[in-house]
Amino acid sequence: MTALPLVFDAPRRGKPPRHLADLTREEARAAVAELGQPAFRADQLARHFHRGVTDPAQMTDLPAAVRETLTEALLPGLLTPVRHQSADGGRTRKTLWRLHDGALVESVLMRYPDRATVCISSQAGCGMACPFCATGQQGLTRNLSAAEITGQAVAAAAAMANGEIPGGPGRLSNVVFMGMGEPLANYPRVRQTLRSLLGQPPYGLGLSQRSVTVSTVGLVPAIRRLTEEGLAVTLAVSLHAPDDELRDTLVPINTRYAVGEVVDAADAYAARTGRRYSVEYALIRDVNDQPERADLLGRLLAGKLAHVNLIPLNPTPGSPWDASPLPAQREFVARLRAAGVPTTVRDTRGQDIDGACGQLAAADTGPRPEAHPERARDEGDGVLLGVPVVATSTPEAPVALGAEGDA
Repeated sequence: MTALPLVFDAPRRGKPPRHLADLTREEARAAVAELGQPAFRADQLARHFHRGVTDPAQMTDLPAAVRETLTEALLPGLLTPVRHQSADGGRTRKTLWRLHDGALVESVLMRYPDRATVCISSQAGCGMACPFCATGQQGLTRNLSAAEITGQAVAAAAAMANGEIPGGPGRLSNVVFMGMGEPLANYPRVRQTLRSLLGQPPYGLGLSQRSVTVSTVGLVPAIRRLTEEGLAVTLAVSLHAPDDELRDTLVPINTRYAVGEVVDAADAYAARTGRRYSVEYALIRDVNDQPERADLLGRLLAGKLAHVNLIPLNPTPGSPWDASPLPAQREFVARLRAAGVPTTVRDTRGQDIDGACGQLAAADTGPRPEAHPERARDEGDGVLLGVPVVATSTPEAPVALGAEGDA
């Protein structure tokens, strides 16, 4: 189904400019001192960065004579918005970012009545080669720096604070690493990003560990490393098949780390943190949606500190893959719940703009068929593009199967 190889080592490319978000507090203070300024200026810069302030003229607590020097040295612009697209009455906003070397990544900000969630990318492209995933079929361009990853969340927080999303000023409450890339294949930068997300101001956004989700296709050594860190963020495992024979095809990393090993590593994380993990499962018509696979998944997860998040596949243009029909979805849910496995269905946020994660970046490098242009609003110049469909649901607030809702 795919000719792409697994890629673990990112291609070597020019590093992004040094940024304060790539440094520890001690390193940032030392860097400021090297510029001949008091070390506390690093704290001031950090406060501006995490508030989304990019214009040196607005950094009025810094001496006017050194604002430009300090921002150029430690707050270089790393993310340039190419375009925004909105869906769901403006409550969902997808952004295509251009990086310093021309690489493209995506983030998605989703506002709900009780929270605001941003889905961020950790790599440009992805090396995991999953055949049904638009990003996986692009291959891996490079890892993102911690500042490039953090910057996506900071931009979302600023958009909420500034009232750019309908509903008035608000607060970013959740971050999910479910955009482009395999987060645990870029472990050091993702770990540094977690420090920024969880850290208290001025050196962080002050989010709770419970509100941050790290997704993985099953890099077992990295899951174990995350377990040893002692954090309690939410772990999401993209399983997509309960048996090795099918998962070897759908998720090629399974040829190295089989289903049993992945679940064992997730169980160890749950045991260490006391937090249940999420099993992400894309329902694909006539591929992995059979009743017997629901039963097998139920037996695999019964009694474990886990819940299943079913995702009706949003196919990419020209792909042979399609979403499971509603009757198959309903039976899959019923069988899992009968096995005692908590199960939810992912909210369909953003689905009124056709696409899946990775399509916005892919489409910007070449033409694609337009789909339902009357339903999408492009906030930048250029052609209408497909955008990622990313949404979240929680076990406490299940979404009715086949219905759109805020979970």
